[in-house]
Amino acid sequence: MFDIEYGFIGLFITCFLAATVLPVASELFLGTILSMGYDPILSLIIATTGNTLGGWLNYGIGYLGKPEWLTKVGATKEKIGNWKQKINQYGVWLALISWMPFVGDVIGIALGFFRVNLLLSFLFIAIGKFIRYFVIILIFLYFN
Repeated sequence: MFDIEYGFIGLFITCFLAATVLPVASELFLGTILSMGYDPILSLIIATTGNTLGGWLNYGIGYLGKPEWLTKVGATKEKIGNWKQKINQYGVWLALISWMPFVGDVIGIALGFFRVNLLLSFLFIAIGKFIRYFVIILIFLYFN
């Protein structure tokens, strides 16, 4: 009983950290615990929850930022305007791909930074993360 609980706690933490800028491979951890006989549905819920909360943290970090700060690291106001225009052009739809390695963290931060709709961003981040882990679990179950 305790092993399963610790495994799920580890899955949650791993998936949460994987949604941040830390290089953590949550897919490998998820596959490992599934191969150890953990429940796929509960694993899906826990992985999605951890990774979604990490994505929401990225949004929050971005929300704390101010566009003027980018000028201090060499970005021009014109470039900042172009980035904002692109973010606003695709809006919350970008949140669906915030699960992607490398760029997903930046997308989440940018959504918050440019104040894209909070509730829809959170919802679409969650949907994207759910689909990601659902597909990973289906692939795992198919090949095992």
